[in-house]
Amino acid sequence: MPIFTANYPAAVPGKITLLPTPERVSARTDYTGKGVNIAFIDSGFYPHPDLGKRIITHVDASDSRIIEGSRFDKPAPYSWHGQMTSVIAAGNGQINSGRYRGIASEASLILIKVMTSEYQLKEVDILRGLRWILGNLTRYKIDIVNLSVGGDFVSNDPEHPIHRAIQDLNNAGVVVVAAAGNRGQDHVFPPASSPEAITVGGFNDHNTLDRTQWTGFHNNWGTDYQGNAKPDVIAPSIWIASPILPDTEVDREARWLGPLLQKPTQNILKNLVKRGRTEFMKRRFELQHPDEDVYVAMQEKIHAHKLINAHYQHVDGTSVAAPIVTSVIAQILQANPALSPENIREIITRTATVLPQIESHKQGAGVISPTGAVQVALAYRERENKNA
Repeated sequence: MPIFTANYPAAVPGKITLLPTPERVSARTDYTGKGVNIAFIDSGFYPHPDLGKRIITHVDASDSRIIEGSRFDKPAPYSWHGQMTSVIAAGNGQINSGRYRGIASEASLILIKVMTSEYQLKEVDILRGLRWILGNLTRYKIDIVNLSVGGDFVSNDPEHPIHRAIQDLNNAGVVVVAAAGNRGQDHVFPPASSPEAITVGGFNDHNTLDRTQWTGFHNNWGTDYQGNAKPDVIAPSIWIASPILPDTEVDREARWLGPLLQKPTQNILKNLVKRGRTEFMKRRFELQHPDEDVYVAMQEKIHAHKLINAHYQHVDGTSVAAPIVTSVIAQILQANPALSPENIREIITRTATVLPQIESHKQGAGVISPTGAVQVALAYRERENKNA
């Protein structure tokens, strides 16, 4: 029997050993973002089962004719990125017995698609999504905006339309979270260059809780237009579980390749290989008696798709780190809804921990501490109640 393995650190044949996000950052399980509304601006979305019935609305803002409540139940290539960010933040892990749930697994979502029909996502498209949010804050009671998207050019202009829109959101009491970018460059783009945005970089925890093994990630860094250092904090940005987009080539192949990671018997292995014969274009006889070349090709596909099991794959980037911070902020707001965006920034950065093995300008205040942040939020609430 061949042994198939996943390609994340500390993978063990026959077992799923990829750490869930809440465990990676030691997040509390009694705060799940319940009662908090998060808006995601992204390329596109899919109503994945892990999001349940918590999607308040889907908005197609891909052009000037914005459509609220638009259908999005047919997966498209642009759907994958937004599915990833929303589920990492707020999925309940339903299709995997809850193992790969997000930290804000009971938050409600407003999903705003901004990729154009030409498959472009430019600053003007991000701005269109931000302006829709500004016009609908009260109606949808939006608390947090997640921006795992980046602009086109570096800007130090305080009057840049994206900078102004984020400032307006901040003034309205909305927390904005932005990904720092993945180019490893010493500058950040709008929206990450907004002083009001909580800009998130990343780190590599190598799928272990041993902090001495954690290393940096190739996130961007720099300053906002006021000269403040960015990113503000860092979060896990690699080896993160995310659902596979349904009805795609990866999904079809994962359904028979995924079970190979769970110690299949010889008969199960043969049946699985037969199911995959169209992908390998082998003769039926060869698949009934698979050789080493077939097994090698199967292992290569498992690694190429970054498979964890039949339904999840691991993903990376500050686009991943940002929704993790967003989900922690949802916990904070559940613990203390009265906190302002300035309060939350102060809590997030004050409770973060610097990693000595990462250069200071690339990590800001350091690694987020969900448990510490919630504790401070609760302490603020208790103090407010005493002074009331």
